[in-house]
Amino acid sequence: MDDQHSGIMGQKSAICRILDANLDRAREGLRIIEEWCRFGLNSAQMAGECKEMRQELARWHSSEIRIFRDTSGDPGTGLTHPQEERRSSIQQLLQANLCRVQEALRVLEEYGKLYDAQMGIAFKQMRYRVYSLESNLLGYQRHQLLERSHLYLITSLSEQWFAKVEAALQGGLTLVQYREKQADDGDRLADAQKLCQLCHHYGALFIMNDRVDLALAVEADGVHIGQQDVPISLARQLLGSQRIIGCSTTNPDELHRAIAEGADYIGVGPVYETPTKPSKPAAGLDYVKYAKEHATIPWFAIGGIDPNNLNYVLDAGAQRVAVVRGIMEAEQPTLVTQYFLSQLKREHTLRSLEAGVSKP
Repeated sequence: MDDQHSGIMGQKSAICRILDANLDRAREGLRIIEEWCRFGLNSAQMAGECKEMRQELARWHSSEIRIFRDTSGDPGTGLTHPQEERRSSIQQLLQANLCRVQEALRVLEEYGKLYDAQMGIAFKQMRYRVYSLESNLLGYQRHQLLERSHLYLITSLSEQWFAKVEAALQGGLTLVQYREKQADDGDRLADAQKLCQLCHHYGALFIMNDRVDLALAVEADGVHIGQQDVPISLARQLLGSQRIIGCSTTNPDELHRAIAEGADYIGVGPVYETPTKPSKPAAGLDYVKYAKEHATIPWFAIGGIDPNNLNYVLDAGAQRVAVVRGIMEAEQPTLVTQYFLSQLKREHTLRSLEAGVSKP
């Protein structure tokens, strides 16, 4: 009888130690996520959701569970992994802690059933809340970074194109679109995977041109579609609300239609004639001026823009520009990127000051 009692107590002790460790793990991970939602994203809603789940975890963390804690006798305290010792980006930090919370909640759900049936139910529900939080958080991050991005690089597969994109990222670029019309799908997929990883390493958004299927395959942040590509509604159905959809426009009708159909941003142009789009006549600076007055979502002036004509485009009202040859054919893409960004930042600051002065 004593042996049986001892075995039961030993089992209970082990279960409580498992619950204790994973309650701590889940709360710690949620706190890390909450801090970014609060201070990095300024999202009271998501920060509040994290706090609410932390408080629910605390309610389950009873003194009976805590009393079995044995940190000095825990063989797992010294275990570590090289990937845990560094974080290269906010995205990586958030993803690691979201996974940490989800794994802890799964453990709590299963072992909780042995402690209290309601615990298993509660943590199953919370696990699905964290899945939803993850989706919303990544989408919110993407759209916030899009709002903050004023320079958009669109690739052309010139000599050393990959190195030039990386040089631009080193110069502060935060938005890249992979566009290649001639390569076969295998090459496009390989290039897109490589470039997507590079962009995310630098904390930049990666957008796939035209191909929703390839965007999904490489886990791109979104897709850019033209007037002759799949409808925005279908792209949204396939990509969901958390990914970014951009659309090319060449005139006011296309601008208003793209906004009405739910594009997250639009391209406005071509401002100047460009060999990238030889069949399209230039829309000119008048269209840039029109977009300034009527566009209600982020928009990028595009088409033949380089350091020599940038100020004309800014004077017409643009605060964001998309560039191809201006960076991809530059001898020093890092410096050119920094020049573009400095001019765009100056323009954005001036507009913000003017808007503040004009308010009653």
